[in-house]
Amino acid sequence: MHQTVRRHLGKVLAGAAIAVTGTAVMIGITLPDSAGADDAAGARGTGRAAVAGSAQGDQGDRNGQAGQDGQGGQGAAGGAPEPGIVEGAAADGEQGIGRDPLTDDELERVEKLAMTPAQFAGGQNVEGDRGPQHLATNLSEPEPSEADVAAPPRRAEVSYYDYKSDELVTKTVNLATGKVERSSTVQGVQPSPNPREVREAAELILGSPLGDGLKKDYRDATGKPLTSVDQLQVNGGVYRQEREAQVPAALGKCGEHRCVRITSKVKNGPWIDTQHLVVDLSARTVGRTD
Repeated sequence: MHQTVRRHLGKVLAGAAIAVTGTAVMIGITLPDSAGADDAAGARGTGRAAVAGSAQGDQGDRNGQAGQDGQGGQGAAGGAPEPGIVEGAAADGEQGIGRDPLTDDELERVEKLAMTPAQFAGGQNVEGDRGPQHLATNLSEPEPSEADVAAPPRRAEVSYYDYKSDELVTKTVNLATGKVERSSTVQGVQPSPNPREVREAAELILGSPLGDGLKKDYRDATGKPLTSVDQLQVNGGVYRQEREAQVPAALGKCGEHRCVRITSKVKNGPWIDTQHLVVDLSARTVGRTD
């Protein structure tokens, strides 16, 4: 009987030892990955604390995931930051400062100040409509006497070409006072044409018999007819007859008249040679140089 009790007690103790060993193994498996060698000594004999820590870590992970799902990741350490905010461009001010480029408001204002109603009514633009052709508006350089002035007045220079009188009109406007401080009108001076003038020259070429070669070259290049300037990319420059060995009679007034020649290109395609064609925008005629 005594031996039977001892054998039974031995089985109970052995079973308890196996159970403890199994629990230790299970705890070791379920410990968080961050538990390393430094935590091993503290973890031995403190299984309850380790299990509690693991449970808190799991709860934190679940909270962090909820934060990511509901609030852009702000609930978990190391979560993705909120998207950045892109601010819009600053509004264009009414008045520039110093040598800043002219603002849109300044451009509009100075072009109104530069032209009187009588000058507008008496002028003519490149299309033959009322009002001289606006060419450009630029910020003027300070006066020589203002070289030592910390903040010299801002001025704008506005240039027009009056096709009725074939005159270049230039006016300098003080942006602070709104007064026209200088004005000049000259003949025989031909600044570079603006895009509106270049387009008009191209349209006159298309409407002229001398434009048949351009149309043929366009069809050869694309297989399509050329019916509009919008099918081309065009640039232009002033025609100066003093640079030519021979000047055709049709272009004899160029210099006094406003004359331009254009370069043309098929949109997204090859160049087409139009250098031999010159347009007298004042007379609205087309001539050849060869």
